[in-house]
Amino acid sequence: MEKRVEIIPAINADGFEEIQRRVKLVEPFVTPPSGAGWVQIDAADGTFTKNTIWHKPEDLAFLETPLKIELHLMLDKMGRRIADWLLPNVHRIIFHIGATSDPDFVIEKCRDAGKEVGIAVGPNESLIKALEHKGEVDMFQILDVYPGLSGAKIVESAFDRIRELRNFCGDCIIEVDGGMNKETVGKAVEAGANVIAAASAIFGKEDVGKAIKQLRKAVKMSKT
Repeated sequence: MEKRVEIIPAINADGFEEIQRRVKLVEPFVTPPSGAGWVQIDAADGTFTKNTIWHKPEDLAFLETPLKIELHLMLDKMGRRIADWLLPNVHRIIFHIGATSDPDFVIEKCRDAGKEVGIAVGPNESLIKALEHKGEVDMFQILDVYPGLSGAKIVESAFDRIRELRNFCGDCIIEVDGGMNKETVGKAVEAGANVIAAASAIFGKEDVGKAIKQLRKAVKMSKT
């Protein structure tokens, strides 16, 4: 049976009030049975990326939503910082393979806290190093862009990395993040992705519900 491709709204914002607003915007369109029930929230403090966006874990205590929260942590030295993000309403942590010298430690801390865990691999990070942890994580995230700002230009070689990962791990969950829109999701799905994280393709539109439907339609068309 063919696995369903999930669309996850990805929130890349400067402040927590904007995060709260965007979560509420997409709730009607991704809460089951309308969708998979996930929302991704990005965090970056300038230690792993050139830019900064929201990065205050204490704010999450005030986020009320029926959606499951996936955190994409674009933060360096994750071994020292992972504990700050293991909050009760967080369901999944995604950290970068290049952001820690001890991925096993970060994975263990997430597991001890009852969280799902994924490894993110950016264009300049080692897929081979990430795959060393294949049996330890729930998913991999391939970035089609350099981590940081929403709306960045796609690095085309990322699609080859998706294919490489899919060939190596036929049953892995592969999420693609960055540059995903109705023109590019098909290419990601054809390469082997089964989760699409989309930011500006959803929140850059006036009608977020229509934008999500267009992404889902593009996914279906790529599979026919």
